[in-house]
Amino acid sequence: MATSTRRKSETEKLRRDFSWIGALGVLLVVAGLVGLIYTGLATLTSMILFGWLLLIGGIVGLLHAVQARGTNFFWLGTVVAALNIAAGVVVIRSPDETAAALTMFAALLFLAAGLFRVVGSLVVRGPQFGWTLVLGAFDLLLGALVLAHWPSSSKYVIGCFFSLALLFDGLGLIATGFGGRRVVGMVTDRLSKGR
Repeated sequence: MATSTRRKSETEKLRRDFSWIGALGVLLVVAGLVGLIYTGLATLTSMILFGWLLLIGGIVGLLHAVQARGTNFFWLGTVVAALNIAAGVVVIRSPDETAAALTMFAALLFLAAGLFRVVGSLVVRGPQFGWTLVLGAFDLLLGALVLAHWPSSSKYVIGCFFSLALLFDGLGLIATGFGGRRVVGMVTDRLSKGR
């Protein structure tokens, strides 16, 4: 009887936990959709968040380096922390310029990745030849489009990527939450029929 009660409470706890995961997924999906509608605001928000993360990470790193004074890590930790703090301040003070620089970097990454995929698929001609070639062409096209409209594209590209990441992460969490609840229900049913 005690085992059955404990199993039931653990099952309910698992269901609640998976429900919370699904609810978080819904929030991320909503945030992603709002970000896709207001990409300029999403770009600005993501840059400011990025700046604060760098700043806080730099402060924590500096505290950690101070605690490790007298070791070989001290100077390296101090330099890295100072760079993070400086970068955080720069990003927070000029998020638009940071977004422009990151957009240029993203465009160049897409172009490089596309070039490597296209050339690699043509040289290797492996079993995924078609898909690799299409992905490479898509990367080249995306990089060229972003670069062609730079710097005005920097107002929406980072926000769009950030919002899409939120959207897909949210959909993954929703699937995990509902799938987890379903698995818990199936296992519970199987255990109750086995008795």
